[in-house]
Parts: sequence; structure tokens; C-alpha cells
Amino acid sequence: MIRHADYVPHGVIPAVILPFTPDLDIDERNFRRHLAHVAATPGISAITVNAHSTEAASCTLDEQARVMEIAQSEIGARLPLVHGVYADGSLEAARIAAQAARLGASALLVFPPGPFTMGHRPEMVIEHFRRVADGAPDMPIIAFNYPLAIGQGYTTEMIVRLAEAVPTVRAIKDWCNDAKQYEENVRLLQGLPRPVNVLSTHSAWLFPSLVLGAKGLLSGSGSVIADLQAQLFAAVQRKDLAEAQRINDRIWPTAQAFYARPSVDMHNRMKEALVLLGRIDCAAVRPPLMKLDAVEIARVRAALVAAGLLDGPQRRVAAE
Repeated sequence: MIRHADYVPHGVIPAVILPFTPDLDIDERNFRRHLAHVAATPGISAITVNAHSTEAASCTLDEQARVMEIAQSEIGARLPLVHGVYADGSLEAARIAAQAARLGASALLVFPPGPFTMGHRPEMVIEHFRRVADGAPDMPIIAFNYPLAIGQGYTTEMIVRLAEAVPTVRAIKDWCNDAKQYEENVRLLQGLPRPVNVLSTHSAWLFPSLVLGAKGLLSGSGSVIADLQAQLFAAVQRKDLAEAQRINDRIWPTAQAFYARPSVDMHNRMKEALVLLGRIDCAAVRPPLMKLDAVEIARVRAALVAAGLLDGPQRRVAAE
């Protein structure tokens, strides 16, 4: 299996979706098709599998292995693969990490355990990540940072302690949803003697989050708009804010559609977008997720038209 040595998480990292058949089996043909399309995007640095967007919570360990095997065979020679570690217990998280290492992952994206919604002590966080790191020695870890308000988030100081205790923590996927804490994370973590890169996942306000100095972004909406995300990141990096704002104006309608309430449907909406764009055949999701109704699918379609990704009456009138 291919592992990209010395990989440090940075840049634009789309998190792909996982297509299912109408019978809710993994649709390998459409998954390969989806992977190939996203991987062909200029300017991306890696691809994430077995995370939220891939409905990892609804996949068995064996299914996660199959997802990784397909990704390896389809794009592993070209791009590093980031493997999600989504588990409520540290022992299971370590097993997932070990499996990801055997299958050639180049980095791990570690989600906070479910019990942390009731609060956590710093030593609990460190122990969880130590066990994950023991399952995949020397593999870079991206810590998924949730909002403090829902109990699973980490303070900036906690992330500093974590990075000191577990040196393979090399980045965070930052969804703190607090502009002040986010800027503190960018300034302090990326300024450490051994920097911890901040990857924004504030996809509802991606442009300003990148302007604050993040080293990259890791987002499920990259399954649909990886090209726009890569263009936006490149424009911000070269400080061409006028061009970045122009690109953001195209991203805006998709962000409004994908990240509407309830947020549990965000990746469900992205699947519907991919069907509308002709990139996958079916938008089936596994329970407890449910298919969107016609009204919401129409909103997704309107967002794609507004972003210039799909033809529609509005664009045809403008062209005339």
C-alpha cells in the first residue's frame, strides 16, 4: 500500500462523500468515479475518506477498510489519503488507526469521542490521542476541534498541551465556530516551535477564515466545489483579495444551501448536488439520515445555478 512519507497536513483537502446503491450498499463504481473527479482538481494536496462526509458513523470497520482500499487503488499513487478516526471509545479508535496505517493512510483525522459531550479533563484528551498514536506510530494526526459550546471542543491551551504530549499531532481541523478563538489558534498554534497547522472547516464563512492565516482547509463541501476552494485558497495565499472575493461570491450560494439547518443534512445535500451535476447516480444515505424532499432539492439546484455550476433558467436569461 502507498503511504506518502513526510506528509504534513496542509493546503486544500476535500473530504469526499460515499455513494450508496438504493439498497444502501457501497456503490463502488460511483465511488471510484467520484474519487477520480475530485482527485483531478488542480491545487488540492490530499483527500480525506472515512470521515463525516463519508458517513463513517454508519460504516463498519470492514466497510471502512474497503473504502480505503478503493481510494488507494484509484488515487493513492497521486495523492496522500487522510483517514478519519471516528469512534466513541479509545480502544476502537486505536484499532481504526492501526487499520488505516496498514492500508497506507498518510495521516489521521481524529474526531472527538462522543462521551466528551458531557465534558472532559485534559488528561482524558491526551490519553485518547496517545492511544490513537500508538495504533499508528509516526503518522501525522489532525485533531478535529469542535465548538466549546457542545462539549467536544478543545481550548487553544488544551491543543498546545496535546501537541506537546503527542508530537504526531501536526494539524487541527478547526470548527471552533468562534472567530476570536479561531484567530488565537491560527496565531499561537502555527507559531509554535513545532507548528501545528490550522485547517479551516468553517465552510459557512470560509473566505474570512482563510484570510486570518490558516495553512489550509479540510471540508466536505470540497466533494462538490474542490475547484472553487482551491482557487480561493490560492488567491488568498498570493494576497489577491479582489480575486478571492470574486470566487467567494460563487461559493456563497452553495454554503448557504449546504450548511442550512438542520446541519445533520449537510452531506446529504452535497450528495444531491452531485446527482444534479451528473457526477454520481444516486443520493441514497444510510439511516438515521433520510432523503431530502423535493423542496430542499430545489434549493440545492438553485444554489448550483447561482454558483455557475449548473445551467438553469436564470443563467439562460442572463446569456440572452
